[in-house]
Amino acid sequence: MTTVRWKLFADLAEAAGDRTTDVPVASDATVRDALDALLEDRDALGDRILDEDGELREHVNLLQNGSAASQSDAVSDGDELALFPPVSGG
Repeated sequence: MTTVRWKLFADLAEAAGDRTTDVPVASDATVRDALDALLEDRDALGDRILDEDGELREHVNLLQNGSAASQSDAVSDGDELALFPPVSGG
């Protein structure tokens, strides 16, 4: 079993009720598997980050250990995954 830590920001943290949460996943899990495990634990996030087809919304930023991540990337024990809502500046 592998444990990954999710960091959530802005309204995503509000919806989840916390800024960080540790999620157990299988040792051969991908980022998508970890995302699914997060949503099982924090189902209020689903509508905010997934579209009607169950795919990650284009405007949601997904990072793994501080770098852009693909949902098919493998995760390792202790990885830090992060979800950011869209960021705009002025």
